[in-house]
Amino acid sequence: MSRLVVISNRVSSPGKRAVQAGGLAIAMQAALSEHGGLWMGWSGKSSGAREPGKPVFREEGRITYALTDLSRPDIDEYYTGFANSVLWPLCHYRLDLTDYARKDMAGYFRVNRFFAQQLAPHLRPDDVVWVQDYHLIPMGSELRHMGVKNRLGFFLHIPWPPPDLFFALPVHETIVRRLTAYDLVGFQTQFDADNFASCLEREGIGRALEDGWFEAYGHRFRVGVFPIGIDTAGFAQLAQNAVRSGSVRKIEESFRDRDLIVGVDRLDYSKGLTHKIEAFDKFIAANPASQGRATLLQITPKSRSEVLQYATLQRQVAEFAGRVNGRHGTPDWVPIRYVNRSIGQATLAGIYRVARVGLVTPIRDGMNLVAKEYVSAQRSEDPGVLVLSRFAGAARELDGAILVNPYDIEAVANAIAQALSMSMEARRQRWNQMMQHLLKHDISKWCRDFLEALRAP
Repeated sequence: MSRLVVISNRVSSPGKRAVQAGGLAIAMQAALSEHGGLWMGWSGKSSGAREPGKPVFREEGRITYALTDLSRPDIDEYYTGFANSVLWPLCHYRLDLTDYARKDMAGYFRVNRFFAQQLAPHLRPDDVVWVQDYHLIPMGSELRHMGVKNRLGFFLHIPWPPPDLFFALPVHETIVRRLTAYDLVGFQTQFDADNFASCLEREGIGRALEDGWFEAYGHRFRVGVFPIGIDTAGFAQLAQNAVRSGSVRKIEESFRDRDLIVGVDRLDYSKGLTHKIEAFDKFIAANPASQGRATLLQITPKSRSEVLQYATLQRQVAEFAGRVNGRHGTPDWVPIRYVNRSIGQATLAGIYRVARVGLVTPIRDGMNLVAKEYVSAQRSEDPGVLVLSRFAGAARELDGAILVNPYDIEAVANAIAQALSMSMEARRQRWNQMMQHLLKHDISKWCRDFLEALRAP
């Protein structure tokens, strides 16, 4: 089988099991471990110079890692600037938070060209190249300009917005055109694929053929839907083992005779954290029996602190949680336990397993693997209930969840009450249908389906 080459913005340092709040690094580790190959990207460090560093290669098992440091201007313009201050908010339907600057846009394309220049000499003729996420949209076209003929695939982990929203980006036509250089462009949901197809057709960039195929600039490419999964069986085993650990036993003991509701979200405005806290506040106020009994454990690792909006959000979330605790708390009960740091995967899995409700309510999310982890971690004989935003990609798959509109605060509050009062039979039925789906559509299937489609003529 041909070698798999993955390019992503960040590459986890080999030999280090860093705590991962997101799913991309975990997914790529699993895919490359199964297939073997090369993984290239940013080390997460600054070169301390005006120029980026050369890739440093290291082999670990079946994976060859190629990590490079970026210069300070690269980080400011490519990463903090265009990727996370323009593309991220735009794709999450937050046009009001975009901060477009031509300098940042130029840096974004410059870094993509740099990565392509570093990768091209190391490609073998039969390598299959898989580019990951919004940071690296132009990579495919840069490689094509260098004469690379390999099969090139791209997968977008975040949502793709409808044309009227995306066209607000001054360089929207260039971004869309760059995606047509790939042989396969993958999305999380059919909604995202449809939005992208509409952008192609509205701008006259490409024309639809049949069965997901398009043609643009004389090149045929395919658009497909590949919902990302997790290692379902592995995570279920991790959760089962975790409840025997001392740290999880302490957490379970601290919630004995109380109802634990868990939320795990990276600190990001797309996660709807203040909406969630408001909904929990309303739930407590409307359900006197839950006062002194129900607790929301909200775990929120810090994220992108260098972006102004994130530092502001961190203060807002802490203030919201503090107000709820001040309003409803008692000497022996804190309504919200707010943890503003990363928690290890094993401990998280154990917390999911003992929580009666998983509260996953982003206002927009490409997939949201926390929802899938929560379901996978449950006890089959006494499962908890997932309350899930209908604006998360996972809502298209997890039909046993209670789906909510996170903007409807009262509806989310009612959903929490419904989840806590649900009968054992209903909980088991909902969990079973979701778990069977997740076991079948796991991370291996996601990788296999994408690569089979990419390798197909």
